Amino acid sequence: MTMVRVGAVRDRFEGRGLFLDGEGAELRKVALRIDETSGTLMGFEPAPPDPGPPTTGDDLPPVNPPQPGPAFSWPLDDIRRVPGQAGEDVLALRLTSNATQRLLLTTPGDRHVLQTRASHLWQPAPVTGKARLAIWGSAAVASVALMIFVLIPLLANNLATVLPASGQRALGETVLEDIRVALDRTGVSPVATCDGAAGRAALTAMEERLFPDGLGDVELSVFVLDHPMINAFALPGGIVVLMRGLIEEAETADEVAAVFAHEVGHVINRDPSRIALRSVGSVGVLGLLFGDFAGGALLLFLTNQMIAADYSQEAEANADAFATATLQEAGIPAEALATFFERLLAQHGDPDGLAAQFLAHPSLSTRIAAAREGAEDLQSSEPVITAQDWSALRNICAETP
Repeated sequence: MTMVRVGAVRDRFEGRGLFLDGEGAELRKVALRIDETSGTLMGFEPAPPDPGPPTTGDDLPPVNPPQPGPAFSWPLDDIRRVPGQAGEDVLALRLTSNATQRLLLTTPGDRHVLQTRASHLWQPAPVTGKARLAIWGSAAVASVALMIFVLIPLLANNLATVLPASGQRALGETVLEDIRVALDRTGVSPVATCDGAAGRAALTAMEERLFPDGLGDVELSVFVLDHPMINAFALPGGIVVLMRGLIEEAETADEVAAVFAHEVGHVINRDPSRIALRSVGSVGVLGLLFGDFAGGALLLFLTNQMIAADYSQEAEANADAFATATLQEAGIPAEALATFFERLLAQHGDPDGLAAQFLAHPSLSTRIAAAREGAEDLQSSEPVITAQDWSALRNICAETP
């Protein structure tokens, strides 16, 4: 009930509301009154029912029984509206210093008076404990950074050395199929693998020339994808992928062999398994923070990571050194790797300054110098495969049934 009086004194307000004390789930009916002296909204609960006449002398009530105090006392300037917690016919209020207590006004007259008297009602409640929030927020960010940039890479490096070959192979085959689907521009079928018989024989001849004694316990599988991208990458489980665009871009079979040996270097060092485990771990942490990253989103992210081959500079330098040593031992000019890099340098340039510090690969200039240094003492210049095999390799996709 709202009472309005006319006169020189401010109208007296008496209303009703429902109060939630923030400790229990019960909404309590309260009578509302504004103390004009202190500018405070007070809520009083109804007096308990009369227990009846006393039965003994000890039960006699005091002469002046204490009156119950207000259930709450809120300064009008500290009352704020709480949006989104009630319907249009209910006004939900809170106190700036208490985030759990609520007062609900259901009577239009009561809502009108409070909207008029509480001058800061529509202002957002100030954020309390900013310093503590900042400390906890900074600690949370630091914890996530520690996991993503330190703990997960460390764990991935250790797991990559003990993960069974069968598990790595299964992971690599799954990612390869996802890559074939992701690279398809038609949306009809995955990108085809090139399996021309003569071209496959040329690849086998190249592999036997580079690694006549095999790779120990590593079972190597080489795939050529019918895609114009100038790229090659390695996947977990001894899988090396060459793109048709790279074979067409190469001027000699030795350049393809140099890139092939580089990717095998990643396989030997288990770099693909490391980046796969690190990506899965990082996505898992980010999924806990920002939502579900499982399923298709995870596979798409992992696919992009593998295509980009975003290894560390140390891993790339080690793979280059492995390729140079492999070419030397096979009697192939190691400068083929340098020649290929020089063409990339002419096409894309070599970033310098601050940008170069954030690159996963060492600068092309550094890689060219290292490759040429390894070629200084080499005398033989016999091609890695015959001219006939090189022609067959360049047409491996055209010959595919």
